[in-house]
Amino acid sequence: MTAPRKLLPAWLTRYDRQRLGADLAAGLIVTILVIPQSLAYALLAGLPPQAGLYVSIFPVVAYALLGSSMVQAVGPVAITAIMTYAVLSPLATPQSPEYIVLAAALSLLSGAMVLACGLLRLGFLAQLLSRPVISGFISGSAVLIIFSQIRHLLGVPPSAAGNWAHLQDLLARLPHSAGPTLAIGLGALALLIFARRWLEPLLRRAGMGTAGATFVVRLMPLLVVLLGTLAVVHWDLDRQHGVAVVGAIVRGVPGFALFLPGYDTVATLLVPALVMALVGMVQNISMAQALAIKRRERIDANGELVGLGAANVVAAFYGGMPVGGGVSRSAVNVAAGAQTPLASIVSALAMLVVVAGAAQWFERLPLAVLAASIMVAAYAMIDLRTLRQAWAYDRADALALLGTAGGVLVLGLVAGIGIGVLLSMATLLFRASQPHIAVIGRIAGSEHFRNVERHDVETLPGTLFMRIDESLFFGNLAAIETRLNQELERAPATRDLVFVLSAVNRMDATAAEVFDELNRDLAERGIRLHLAEVKGPVQDRLMHSALWSTLSGEVFLSANAAFEKLAAAPRRS
Repeated sequence: MTAPRKLLPAWLTRYDRQRLGADLAAGLIVTILVIPQSLAYALLAGLPPQAGLYVSIFPVVAYALLGSSMVQAVGPVAITAIMTYAVLSPLATPQSPEYIVLAAALSLLSGAMVLACGLLRLGFLAQLLSRPVISGFISGSAVLIIFSQIRHLLGVPPSAAGNWAHLQDLLARLPHSAGPTLAIGLGALALLIFARRWLEPLLRRAGMGTAGATFVVRLMPLLVVLLGTLAVVHWDLDRQHGVAVVGAIVRGVPGFALFLPGYDTVATLLVPALVMALVGMVQNISMAQALAIKRRERIDANGELVGLGAANVVAAFYGGMPVGGGVSRSAVNVAAGAQTPLASIVSALAMLVVVAGAAQWFERLPLAVLAASIMVAAYAMIDLRTLRQAWAYDRADALALLGTAGGVLVLGLVAGIGIGVLLSMATLLFRASQPHIAVIGRIAGSEHFRNVERHDVETLPGTLFMRIDESLFFGNLAAIETRLNQELERAPATRDLVFVLSAVNRMDATAAEVFDELNRDLAERGIRLHLAEVKGPVQDRLMHSALWSTLSGEVFLSANAAFEKLAAAPRRS
């Protein structure tokens, strides 16, 4: 009896039956609310609409059993959908058999990468992208998503031009837009914007509780979908006036389609799959951590990657659409009262019932309504708040955000995230190459040392204390030498130089050689070089260098010990 229990997730083996009612209700509510979203994101990805429903079944179960978050909901998401379309649309015609196979291969490759990272406990790789870069990528992608939906909103044919030319082409066609389509699309857009911005405060003023008002707001996209569908059916808008609708949805539950992509397919999709995996890892772990903090729970980053990777591998064989941790899905899941992953399993089973017998109800859903829903959701993804905070706190991070967003808009998604990574690395290298160096002195009556430019401190005649606030490597040694020469020019009577290395965690071989040369040069100028507060790992390496045996001065345990001894020593001329 012990072995089977070990195969089950921990939350299931100790499940509290008192949570069953809440999980059942949440699962059913989530299913109802995310059906339009699943259809919309499948179309956004260039896939048949039923693909969004399919990947809301077994991939969801895989994540629920293997992931670590209690309430995060996995399924079709806007970012993976637009990335799928951006990568595959130049390679095959959307919704064609070739396109569907490529989408499944992309899901398999990215899922396998994420799964491998989780099994190898490489969750730390999700930290390779800074938050401003991720924010810039998501914001730029959101703008692309909005552009991609304008044609559905206007009821005009698609254009093969690039992003900005595509927008210009759509604006030029605006006077020739299909009237009924435009009316339905703009009406849906207005209702959704009203619901998102003003409906909840109005409901609270009317006496409704916060939870109830929030739930009504989240119900509005489904209500708008129902209204749009009823309008099409009642006035026969699709047949009489050419309003574009979802169209035929394959009935029934398909089986698993096992396959292995060929070498050429793997070579073509390897880099895009890697980018998708990295973005998915960051987004999934960030969302799971945010939800865990709110619920005072903990997540396992590697467990999250195993769950997400397994979900995408399953999606490759059942639905063929990459999935991710959805912000809006998770928000709906939490708002509906989900307590454990059982809510996601219930949602998956309910979606199975929908696919088996009710999916055809959405065949006359107007694309303009789905476009409006996608545009409103995408607009919420544009993160101006992070941009304002980064600009006020660190302009380099803000420029990385803007550079990533601009790269996404001008060069595409893969190139945009590449630009973001390069900007982040360039910023990191620039900061490391320009270390903060402070001339310090002792605060009177204490053993504390502070920057002479910020505090009233004691200093010793002929003695210079300098603190280096950065690890030492080949890239920042020139800046240190330049600053040292400037300080020695200001204090030509210096006879003792103390480098305080309390903030130095590492010294590479080049740094050890340069410090040895510096020691000899200072000795020729009559200046003794001392070291203070050298960390253990740094000292272990220095003991094997020429500097340690030829140091003209001493190695002190603390800056204060150096100050006391040099203050008591006879002054040298």
